[in-house]
Amino acid sequence: MSEIVAKAHNAYVLLDTFGSGVVEHIVALKTQGNQIAGYISVGTGENYRDDFAALEPYLTPTAWPEWPDEFFVSETTTGIFPIMKRRIDKMSEAGVDWVEFDNMDWLDDETRVQYHLNATVAEAKAYINALCDYTHSRGLKCMAKNTVDGFSQFDGVLYESYDNEKNWWDDAGTRSFLSEGKPVIINHYHENNCDTVYDEYKSIYKSDKISFICEDITTRKNKHYNE
Repeated sequence: MSEIVAKAHNAYVLLDTFGSGVVEHIVALKTQGNQIAGYISVGTGENYRDDFAALEPYLTPTAWPEWPDEFFVSETTTGIFPIMKRRIDKMSEAGVDWVEFDNMDWLDDETRVQYHLNATVAEAKAYINALCDYTHSRGLKCMAKNTVDGFSQFDGVLYESYDNEKNWWDDAGTRSFLSEGKPVIINHYHENNCDTVYDEYKSIYKSDKISFICEDITTRKNKHYNE
């Protein structure tokens, strides 16, 4: 955390505001021109969160193999919404500018069948949009993650890109966000030629407005472009 405070200036900074020793640094980070985002997983419940017991009735009992501490959300129309609202309330009180919505694309037809999820795709999207509406009501902005399909009211989007899987998301939605002046951030992982990949993305979207963060496997550091 101390390294983030020392080095982050005029950047979008994502924090887990429910982690130990995090919230007290938000004021210092904002005085350095940073926009602060608080993390929330809307598609899973993490068993290490203080409110996991309250969330558990709305989750599948089967852990997500990729992240064994997380369980997919199964019910979106019953009691989960007030629990998530309380998380957003706490982030607002902590002084963040954005809420970044992770795992927005957790519920597709295949996952729904495999994990016996009760919510439909339409219900999942309605739930996420309602959470964004609530975020706006608290004076904060909504950052989508990895999808904007059905989420036009979001204020920005962050995508995760890989050396062997670039630009896998919906082009049209990304172009729409760029044309509306909304932030588009690409986090690109495990790359040995970051400059070339950034140029590829600028060429694809005919825009130099994309913020690009690239994990350079040679230097083992992140390179930042157009912060």
